[in-house]
Amino acid sequence: MTVLLPPSETKREGGDIGTTLDLGVLSFPELSDERAAVITAARSVSSEESTARTALKLGPKSIAERHRNLSLDTAPTLPAIERYTGVLYDPLEAATASVASRAWWARHVVVQSAMFGPLGGGDPIPAYRLSHDSRLGSLRLASHWPAPAARALSSRSDGLVLDLRSEGYRALGPLDGAVPLRVVSVDGSGRRKALNHWNKTAKGRLVALLARTGAEVSGMDDLLAWAAANGVVIDRVDGAWELVAESLAPATA
Repeated sequence: MTVLLPPSETKREGGDIGTTLDLGVLSFPELSDERAAVITAARSVSSEESTARTALKLGPKSIAERHRNLSLDTAPTLPAIERYTGVLYDPLEAATASVASRAWWARHVVVQSAMFGPLGGGDPIPAYRLSHDSRLGSLRLASHWPAPAARALSSRSDGLVLDLRSEGYRALGPLDGAVPLRVVSVDGSGRRKALNHWNKTAKGRLVALLARTGAEVSGMDDLLAWAAANGVVIDRVDGAWELVAESLAPATA
C-alpha cells in the first residue's frame, strides 16, 4: 500500500544537528536532476525580496520565508513526515510517534512536494518555501513535474495507492489507478456534506491510525476490512470512495 499526501505550507524549523540536504539519499533518486533544477530556480527568485514576494506569494509577515530557499544546501534536515505541520500533519504527532509508526510512514507514505517531487515519508529534507502554483521564472512547475513524477510514482504503484492529495498536487504527479478518497461529514439525518478545511484533519487521523495499527493492506478489500475492524467508515457513493470524518476520533500514533 502507498498513501499519497500533499505537503503543507507550514513547516517545522530546524532539524537534526549535523545533517544537510543530500539529493542522493531521497526516495526516487531518478528525480535528482529535476530536483536540482527546481532548487536552482527557487534560489534565484528568492534572492531578492521583490521577486520572492511575487514568485512565492509572500506577504509582509511571511517574506522572511524566502531565506529558507537560500539555505537549502546548508540547513539541517528532518524526515518529511516531521518537517510538515498544519491540520493534516499535526494529528500524526510525528515528532513523538513510536518507532513502529515512523517506520510505517517511511515504508508507505509518499509526499508530493513542489520543491522535491515525490518524497518518501522518512526522507530528510530542510525547511523551504514553495507551492504547487509558485512562479519560478522560466521553470513552470506544472510542466516540469508531471511526466517525471508520474514515471517515478508508477514504479511504486504495486498494490493499493490511496490518493489523499489536493487537486493542485495531484496535477504535479498524476498516477493512473490511484484511488482518491473524499472526506465527508454525515449529519443525524444521514445527509452527506463534503468538507473543505477540516478534511485534512480527518486524513491526518486516518494516516495516524494506519501507522498505529501497523496496517498491512494490499487492495481496497483489505482497506475496507481494516476500516471495519477499527471503526472507520469508508463507503462507495456514486462511484467515489468516501471517508466519514466522524468515524475518526482524535488519535496519536
